[in-house]
Amino acid sequence: MRCMKPLRIGIVTETYPPEVNGVAMSVAQLARGMRARGHLLQLVRPRQGAADVAALDEVLVKAWPIPRYPQLHMGAPARRELMALWSQRRPDLVHIATEGPLGWSALRAARQLRIPVSSDFRTNFHSYGQHYGMPWMTRPILAYLRHFHNRAQATMVPTEALRKALHQQGFERLHVVGRGVDTQLFDPARRSAALRASWGVADDELVLAYVGRLAAEKNLALVLRAYEAARAARWRVRLLLVGDGPMRVALQAACPPAIFCGHRSGIDLAVHYASADVFVFASLTETFGNVTTEAMASGLPVVAFRHAAAGQLIQSGVNGLLAISERDEDFIDATLRLLGAHHWRRAIGHGARDTALGIGWHRVVAQFEAVACLVGAASSDDGQVGDDRPVGRHAADGIRGWRTQPR
Repeated sequence: MRCMKPLRIGIVTETYPPEVNGVAMSVAQLARGMRARGHLLQLVRPRQGAADVAALDEVLVKAWPIPRYPQLHMGAPARRELMALWSQRRPDLVHIATEGPLGWSALRAARQLRIPVSSDFRTNFHSYGQHYGMPWMTRPILAYLRHFHNRAQATMVPTEALRKALHQQGFERLHVVGRGVDTQLFDPARRSAALRASWGVADDELVLAYVGRLAAEKNLALVLRAYEAARAARWRVRLLLVGDGPMRVALQAACPPAIFCGHRSGIDLAVHYASADVFVFASLTETFGNVTTEAMASGLPVVAFRHAAAGQLIQSGVNGLLAISERDEDFIDATLRLLGAHHWRRAIGHGARDTALGIGWHRVVAQFEAVACLVGAASSDDGQVGDDRPVGRHAADGIRGWRTQPR
């Protein structure tokens, strides 16, 4: 579904490149794609670095550091500023990508101005409590998320499985909008013998890789157990951890032989993926897990649970390997079986690459656009699309015009 006319969309997000995480990357890809389709975008985000979309209109708000993640920030509430901004330059649609303080204030401002709202459900925050010793937080966080998203006209989720799960929890107006992967950036051809040599990896050694935050919710203790099981089985294997986070010191102490590469991005990250041999992802808290598709695009066989992106995209034994249940022993067994089958492992890597080639971002942007058009039509029905006139008593200083790319 293509919109009859370009939409003015205010995108509100707590994170955006140059920050390195799946949400930041996905929001940037959607912004690029929607601008390429002729829509007019305004990005509201914390003040923490330059945006990577040329000529994108930005509204920068105060940033608060996230406890235990000094490299990341959340946006401070900005309801009054957004009321003034959107009264002067009214969007057809406000899309809220994150549910933090900035996102909540944007939701309140948009509803007060009667601007249609769509939202993203991107992170299972309610499942984090068990990993941080606070299981009692699960219900109140879930209640907040349900209250937040049910105040939007549409909530976008990345998989059908998640849509069904949230629907059972009382979430309403859910739409499946998948995630894509950049198959030109993430490519098996980027494999680097020089990089492997810098890790001290011998020609006959396999590299078991994980990419992502080094945090409790990623179930990294199980990744270490799978690696130790491989060593106990006398496989010549090294463990590669790409990323950073609060568990890094503890992981280094628990597994001194592991290779810790810290944050990587762009081509550098793509080379790290392609230079590994197997990707292990034990997380059960993802809504999607972009690293799964990045690894598949890089030609890596993925070992994972039947969850999020892996559960949706992997046909076990064909383009990846899924643990048959959520038991740790099944994950470890799947890892060992893959390490021990050279030709099968290569065939699965080729299958993973073929799958990734079919999930480019153009398809995802089209899904996003269809939902945006549906929600934005409510503004059109009220005669408010394209309305440049100030509404209400609020005014904003220094507001930029809306910009777009030619079709």
